[in-house]
Amino acid sequence: MEIKDLHPAEGSKKNRKRVGRGGGSGTGKTAGRGLNGQKSRAGGGKGVGFEGGQTPLARRLPKLPGFRNINRVEYTPVNVSRLELKFEAGEVVDGESLVAKGIIKKATEPVKVLGDGEITKALTVKVDKVSASAQAKIEAAGGKVELPC
Repeated sequence: MEIKDLHPAEGSKKNRKRVGRGGGSGTGKTAGRGLNGQKSRAGGGKGVGFEGGQTPLARRLPKLPGFRNINRVEYTPVNVSRLELKFEAGEVVDGESLVAKGIIKKATEPVKVLGDGEITKALTVKVDKVSASAQAKIEAAGGKVELPC
């Protein structure tokens, strides 16, 4: 078989219907749109979000109750138990070291150390926020907390 012998299956290729190209074409004059009405006009028909005159979903949603603060800062939580596992005594815990240990993804993301678990190593913690219980555990282990970084 050669490239010149290749051809599509019989009946699989059709020419597109060219509407509005004269009476003899079968789809002349009104071009298959019928005579009158909204859908017969250029640009006619209802929009994508039209719901039969009911207030569309896109306009209803902002009316739902509640408030979303656009200035909210979302902190990435890190527990002291993770610090105990990943860090050695005397190390500094900051954005770069957390990324290097695979705890967070970016050094620039805000981090809050939480007090879940126990810590026995003296670490210097330089992050954006530390909970009161985490700070107490870190200082009880001989470490120190420096806020903000």
